Amino acid sequence: MRLFVLCLLAVPTLCMAQPCDLEFEYVGKAVQTEGMHVWGSSPVIGPDGKVHLYVARWSMMTQKNFSGWYKECEIAHYVGDKPEGPFEFVRVAVPDSDGTFNSPHNPTIKKIDGKYVLCFIVNENSLLKTQRIVMYVADDLNDDWKPAAGAEADGTILRKSTEPGDWNVAAQLGVSNPSLVKHNGKYLLYDKSVVKPYPKAKRGRYNYGVAVSDKLEGPYKHHPKRVTPDSMQLEDAYAFTMNQHVYMLSRDFVGSKGSNGGGLLWKSKEGFFFDAENTTRAYEDLAHYVGKEALSEGKAYRGKIDGHLERAQVLAIDGNPAYLYLATGVNTTPGHGSCSHVFKMKERTK
Repeated sequence: MRLFVLCLLAVPTLCMAQPCDLEFEYVGKAVQTEGMHVWGSSPVIGPDGKVHLYVARWSMMTQKNFSGWYKECEIAHYVGDKPEGPFEFVRVAVPDSDGTFNSPHNPTIKKIDGKYVLCFIVNENSLLKTQRIVMYVADDLNDDWKPAAGAEADGTILRKSTEPGDWNVAAQLGVSNPSLVKHNGKYLLYDKSVVKPYPKAKRGRYNYGVAVSDKLEGPYKHHPKRVTPDSMQLEDAYAFTMNQHVYMLSRDFVGSKGSNGGGLLWKSKEGFFFDAENTTRAYEDLAHYVGKEALSEGKAYRGKIDGHLERAQVLAIDGNPAYLYLATGVNTTPGHGSCSHVFKMKERTK
């Protein structure tokens, strides 16, 4: 089933003044694996011309409440002849090592300056407050990854700030969910932090910051201010460049531009602040594309049966965003856990 969707049509009352810059066409499932949860699929085109996906996954058997993502996740390598798939498992690229390098999760891969760069998060002993970002680099996709030159010995490239003036110095859950771009000669590593909530709020605020380097492999230094408005919250942002701007696709974590669960498209000229006026609704829940009836017999391992779409990751072809991969906690295939879906995407016709 395919459905062509203009972001403009998703939430007319909110997007009419400034329509979304992208269009999406639903294709189908990208990756699902029997007996495992799949959470996010990050794509890159390899030297062989095939599409390689780096996928967070863990067993459905040992963690019944979806908490395996921070307890026993691994990063797996899948490959397909086309962006639409099908994709086949190749190997485990980054295993779960337990202890101080625990549960590698939320991978994001890009090719920058001729090198493949794989970023992801780990924690210590399943404690979320210890989350940090790792950067690996390689010249090929044989999974012979090496820690970035400017990183710690294990590849840790970014921890939460220790500078008193930085916005996330008191981050409650470390730093997580990286996304890397090269823009205006600088390397920008976007990262999420959960900071202290408003008075009487039940949970912290989910905002994004950026760490900056003059070199691809770092070291990276935190920019002191958050890059997203304090009034808006987001999760799982993926950054890419288009038309001399930095864009981010993210989950609309609290329904800032529509109902909770859809996606947002953020836009910035320099990449150091994404204001609310340039932020538009992007995508909706999975049910919007396949119909609620198609999901009615499925199982919701995370979220509601409508299928919240999360972990946006973009495949660029010839420098232009061409495919979007999104994860959902709903699956209609028995014995298979959460999975990822793929959309065609392109710049909106003016």
